[in-house]
Amino acid sequence: MKFNKLSLDIFKRTIFTRKKREKDYRKKGFEVQKKVFNIVESTKDIIYCYETNPSSKFRYLSPSINTLLGHGVLEEAYNDPSSPFGRIHPDDFEILNEKIYGGIDYTKPVIQRWKNIEGDFLWFEEYATPIYEKDELVAVQGIIRNIDERVRFIQDIEYQMSHDPLTNIHNRQFFDNIFAKSNLDFDTPVAMILCDLDELKYMNDTHGHKKGDELIKEAANLLKRIFSDIAVLARVGGDEFAILLIDRSKQEVESLCELLMEEILLQNDLKKGPHISMSFGHAYRSNSKGNMDSLFMEADQKMFQDKRRRKEQKLVRTGR
Repeated sequence: MKFNKLSLDIFKRTIFTRKKREKDYRKKGFEVQKKVFNIVESTKDIIYCYETNPSSKFRYLSPSINTLLGHGVLEEAYNDPSSPFGRIHPDDFEILNEKIYGGIDYTKPVIQRWKNIEGDFLWFEEYATPIYEKDELVAVQGIIRNIDERVRFIQDIEYQMSHDPLTNIHNRQFFDNIFAKSNLDFDTPVAMILCDLDELKYMNDTHGHKKGDELIKEAANLLKRIFSDIAVLARVGGDEFAILLIDRSKQEVESLCELLMEEILLQNDLKKGPHISMSFGHAYRSNSKGNMDSLFMEADQKMFQDKRRRKEQKLVRTGR
């Protein structure tokens, strides 16, 4: 009897200990889940789970989306699961569509732009994971991190590397890269206009380099008004500019050269800035591949001839 009673006590104690342990585990598990939930809710990144099948809806979306895109975006997404398609940048629309319906490589980060409530687009990097049930995509979950500052910083560095700081047009390095690509990789009609300021040395020697810089900037602004939207415009030397026109007809190029002369005369007549005297020459090739060097030499030779002609005219006018 003692043995049976002892066995019963041990059994009861074992059951009690097991129940207590299970209760402690459940309590501990709940506390862990609570901590995880609090971490997820307070993270700066956007964490989400978006159901695609049988219907489209957010299973979860972290409140950080309101911090990043503006108050009310969280509620908007829950109420209207299609709202992300209205906030994605038009150029990234297809990325979002492929991500939701399984058309992308989920092992790679997804770079995209989202519009905040003020209408500005911000850059984000996302790591997404598909969820399958019976080999069918039913949801996508992921973490989206704001990388706007990083992207803007990189863009600023790239801009500085490719632009002239005085005139804010492209620099010699950028021009040389486009020149090389046109010579080796592309084969398209191409024209080049080379321009040279005639009076920069006189301006620097007589009025100082600050006035010389003003002349350079004024000339660059004039060229931008004509060519910035239709050509590659670069400052390739102290007083030299190069204009590369791609896939234009010879007649269009000649018309632009005439327009350039007219704009210079008009600006000098209006006397809105320093007087601009500019020599230039142009050349045209129906095929760019393998012809860029000869194109440059022809434009350079014509520019030099124009500069010499202008000097001779000036000597005649001054009687020297």
